[in-house]
Amino acid sequence: RLSSVLLDSRALIDFTASAADMLPAGVRPDVIFHTHSHEDHYDPEAVLKAGVRRVYVHESWVEGARTEYAAAAAKLGVGVPEVRSLGFGESAVEGGVRFVSLPANHVTDRRGERCSMYLVEKGDRRLLYATDTGGIPGEAARLAGIDAHVRPGRPIHALVMEATMGVGHADDFRIFSHSSVETVSRTVRVLLQTGRYAPPPGRKVFLTHMARTLHGTHAEVAAALPDPLVPAFDGLEIEI
Repeated sequence: RLSSVLLDSRALIDFTASAADMLPAGVRPDVIFHTHSHEDHYDPEAVLKAGVRRVYVHESWVEGARTEYAAAAAKLGVGVPEVRSLGFGESAVEGGVRFVSLPANHVTDRRGERCSMYLVEKGDRRLLYATDTGGIPGEAARLAGIDAHVRPGRPIHALVMEATMGVGHADDFRIFSHSSVETVSRTVRVLLQTGRYAPPPGRKVFLTHMARTLHGTHAEVAAALPDPLVPAFDGLEIEI
């Protein structure tokens, strides 16, 4: 399926029709945080059908999102959702969970659009959800508190990161705006060595957004990945 996550049965990060039947029975998420407007992450009609009534996007494309959500609402005959903007470093709290917008190294065809990753915080737990992005930009690392140049930092406790390119495909042209398995592995090593990633014993780093043409089967990917990397799969549940 296409990449999407549901947090605490209420908030989504990205969503398309491909994930509609994966929502748990009776769950109607009321808020979504979009990373960017590529159609494998952004589908206003599917979002409204899922029950969402509040939408967050980066401030650089909020007006376009408002227009597109209004059109989708008119087509479906439902109310127009509230579309809010988030600048990098700004946060929103939904259901006791804090979402911080961070800059991603990614581009779209929409003029002026900036793409986002999200730092997700609940209590003292911190998750970095990083898709789509070519590595973790310095500004994002600093805003998230994991920049090794700044002390003291604040470690993250969980990491979900895209690996569009698989082992042996690191030289694919998408490297300019996407990560490879090697990119994620190097990122994890640096974060662990500098104390910026402090997971509980046994926790894995989950890879998402794996291009079908640049990876083998799920079993082949799992067998080839260096610890602690594992491939995510449809329906995966993680407790942080």
